[in-house]
Amino acid sequence: MTVILGPPESVMQPSIGPDSCAAKTIGIIAGWGRFPVLVAEAAKRDGLRVVCVAIRDHADRRLEQVCDDVRWMGVAKFGGHIRYFRQHGVSQITMAGKLFKSQILFSGSVLWRHLPDYTCLRSLAPLLLSRQRDTRDDSLLTRITDTYLARGIDVCPATDIAPELLVKEGLLTRHSVKPAQQRDIEFGWQIAKQMGGLDIGQSITVKDGTVLAVEAVEGTDACIERTGTLCRKGGWTLVKVAKPNQDMRFDVPTIGPQTIERVRAAGGTAIAIEAEMTIVVDQQQVIQAAEAAGIAIVAVKRNAAQAAA
Repeated sequence: MTVILGPPESVMQPSIGPDSCAAKTIGIIAGWGRFPVLVAEAAKRDGLRVVCVAIRDHADRRLEQVCDDVRWMGVAKFGGHIRYFRQHGVSQITMAGKLFKSQILFSGSVLWRHLPDYTCLRSLAPLLLSRQRDTRDDSLLTRITDTYLARGIDVCPATDIAPELLVKEGLLTRHSVKPAQQRDIEFGWQIAKQMGGLDIGQSITVKDGTVLAVEAVEGTDACIERTGTLCRKGGWTLVKVAKPNQDMRFDVPTIGPQTIERVRAAGGTAIAIEAEMTIVVDQQQVIQAAEAAGIAIVAVKRNAAQAAA
């Protein structure tokens, strides 16, 4: 695969600019995973006071040790989030971590803890109650960020606070990508980009030019597990990319040590991610785990994949 230098094209830029997270106090809405903890730690290193809305059933308890103040709330308690941030003088927030949409929507016991408040209902009603109902992630998240902005709270990209988490272009592991894997990456990349444009998912698994599984509401981990069931011989490739018009404020592609373990357990042998558009949590652990499992990881520029296709 030819690597071509140059900035990603057609990336949606947040309206608040690259210096948006320079406030003395930053708010974090924290979902699942270690990523929110790393963002909070980066903010603290920069001398910021960190105030956190930790999403119930998702966020890591370690946030209580890192942040200056933490409040546990349901994901749809927009009014509660806004009041809490205002009480602490927060005018800028960021979103970090995964939300298990299928769990929130389809598990009764979990749904009860995330019932929307009035502010949430008023914000999302035009999307959910119209004839052309729109529950796509981008539509919902854009409406959510607009709700905060209308109340004087800007939303900035978490990668403005912790830019070191964005992976740089190149081969991350000692194991190189084989020619057959390169062909699968080139094939899968274009399909994954189309999926992202339709707001379906970010990940696809491929072997020998055949699509094995695509990510939907269940998430990347379940997509990987399903691939292992469908392709018991292994030897497949995971391709994970940003959306064509990725808004870096939310839903940025992310991998971590757990991703590597799931790929290993399911028989995958290569991972391709989008350089400068993908967050790699605990990168050294990711590389070590991949090398121990014989998995190649390559970070590819958008233009490089397009040129190779």
